[in-house]
Amino acid sequence: MDWLRELLKKLGVEETKIDGIVSDVNKEIPKHFVPKSQYNDLAEQRKKLEKDISERDGQLEELKKAAGSSEDLKRQIETLQNENKTAKEKYESELKDLTVTSAIKSALNGKVHDEALVAGLFDKGKLVIDGDKVVGLDEQLKTLQESKAFLFKAEELQQQPGFKVGGAGGGNAGQATNEQLASIFGVAESK
Repeated sequence: MDWLRELLKKLGVEETKIDGIVSDVNKEIPKHFVPKSQYNDLAEQRKKLEKDISERDGQLEELKKAAGSSEDLKRQIETLQNENKTAKEKYESELKDLTVTSAIKSALNGKVHDEALVAGLFDKGKLVIDGDKVVGLDEQLKTLQESKAFLFKAEELQQQPGFKVGGAGGGNAGQATNEQLASIFGVAESK
């Protein structure tokens, strides 16, 4: 406490009294004051703690915003999930409809007068896709052929091997000569 000694000397206090005063002050100062180094350390700690508190407050504000926006984000995510689910169901429905329609048109190909009209008569709700097959298609097609036969083309008769109507298969097919006719009817040819 050199500063106190110098001060007391300037005031004219005797050296013997100065030692007693400095001794008393050294005993009392720790009760009322903190050392400068300790003060500086505490001041630095305070600054650091204030900075930490400020950062924490900022983080809390961000969390509040995030929590608020988290609710919004959750709501938005749920909305998007519902939209995706709806879009997926619509896609699957359209895919099923396309597959069933394609199978119907394939089954009707060349067998009906108006493919679009007959295709509309199928109950697509009762048709089930099972792998590459459409279950229930053949049954509905058969029912339609029986109940609305006029919509279907008559199946062309396939030529049977053997006797052919219209004569022999030779080069003169369909051209009977007079001799042939006379022999068939048992009449003698007259000239």
